[in-house]
Amino acid sequence: MSRPPLPPFTQESAAEKVRLAEDGWNTRDPARVALAYTADTRWRNRAEFVTNRAEAAAFLTRKWNKELDYRLIKELWAFTGHRIAVRYAYEYHDDSGQWFRAYGNENWEFADDGLMRERHASINELPITEAERKFRWKLGRRPDDHPGLSHFKF
Repeated sequence: MSRPPLPPFTQESAAEKVRLAEDGWNTRDPARVALAYTADTRWRNRAEFVTNRAEAAAFLTRKWNKELDYRLIKELWAFTGHRIAVRYAYEYHDDSGQWFRAYGNENWEFADDGLMRERHASINELPITEAERKFRWKLGRRPDDHPGLSHFKF
C-alpha cells in the first residue's frame, strides 16, 4: 500500500502531506487514521509510547472519547528528505463541558511508501472559555476558506 505524496518531499508535497494528516485527524476515525502509519509505527505522545498501528488506533480511540468536538489545524514548519516537522493547535471540550486549546509540535519520519514510521509529539494545553474558541467550523475537515494556524495570534 502506498500513501502519496511520497518522500523525498518538496515544499509543495510536504504541505500537502500535512493537510492530508490534518484532514484525517479531523475525521476522528481511529481505524481510518491509523492506516496512514506503518504496521510498526513508533510514537511518543506526551508520556505515552505507541509501538505499532494497533496501539495507534487504540490511542486515538481513547483520545477522541475524551477530547470531544475536536478540531485541529496543522501547519508545515520544516521538511527534508523523508522528514516533516509541523506545529499545530486543536480545541476540544471534556465531558464536563470545559473547553481546552492544545498547542504542539510534531516531528514525523516516513517510509518510502509514504506511511508515517515515526511520530514524536510535544503538546501543551490550557483551559479556555467557550467564548475564547477560535476553531468553529462544522465538525470534520477544516474548510478551505478557514484561516490556517499562522493567522491566529495565540
